[in-house]
Amino acid sequence: MGALSRPVPEQVDAAPWLARARLTRARVMGGAVHTMDVRGFLYGAYERRIAAELTPDRVPRHVGVILDGNRRWAKALGVGVESGHRKGAAKIDEFLGWCSELHIEVVTLWLLSTDNLNRPEDELAPLFQIIEDAVSELAVGRRWLINPVGALDLLPDATARSLKEAQDATADLTGLIVNVAVGYGGRREIADAVRALLHEHAGRGTSIEDLANLLDIDHIAEHLYTKGQPDPDLVIRTSGEQRLSGFLLWQSAHSELFFCEAYWPDFRRVDFLRAVRAYAERERRFGS
Repeated sequence: MGALSRPVPEQVDAAPWLARARLTRARVMGGAVHTMDVRGFLYGAYERRIAAELTPDRVPRHVGVILDGNRRWAKALGVGVESGHRKGAAKIDEFLGWCSELHIEVVTLWLLSTDNLNRPEDELAPLFQIIEDAVSELAVGRRWLINPVGALDLLPDATARSLKEAQDATADLTGLIVNVAVGYGGRREIADAVRALLHEHAGRGTSIEDLANLLDIDHIAEHLYTKGQPDPDLVIRTSGEQRLSGFLLWQSAHSELFFCEAYWPDFRRVDFLRAVRAYAERERRFGS
């Protein structure tokens, strides 16, 4: 169902490039031959090869991302949790640039779940500020249409206001739609959709019996946070965890899943291209 990304390019691909790289990068200093680091050269060539394999008809329209691993990244480096969250936030603009290059239409970024709201206040307070800063910077750049998704009423007023201001500031834009999922939970979204549906029909005077007889999946889909958007074709989760944890529960029924070992702050363009290539190589049957 999912695929683990490999930490390095396949050995059969890397070997000839490594040999050529050593020849071209080697230099003589004081009579001794020193070989420079070729990792960047190798991955650059590998990225170009994967990108060349992708065709527009096999690129997902909607990509959902569970940005996982900021805290573990920080712990591995021996720095504070806040540093991990800031490093993860700094990755967002770069990632959206990769999506734009492939002409992806919708990206949903899960920044904070409803479960995350139970974390200690001394972690949440700076995290809310980091999210506000990151979303405001995206809005100022005016490259993408920002669409907050989640239970904004559960968030601090300043955070909810920042998300709405980013949405208003980019409402006139076209192109890539960026769903910013903050205070988001899949079960909460479905409950909110059903609640909105009931309020709508109560306002029309529809009885519970009549509503029960006419209700179908489209009625609920029309009240989801992502109403009017295509469901995610591809869902990526970083940090090696292999579960959805409630992300886009309704919308991901037919999504292809890709699990990457890298923590989100270390997620690279080559990892993203591998995920898209894995998606392109799968045969989507939608149960048929």
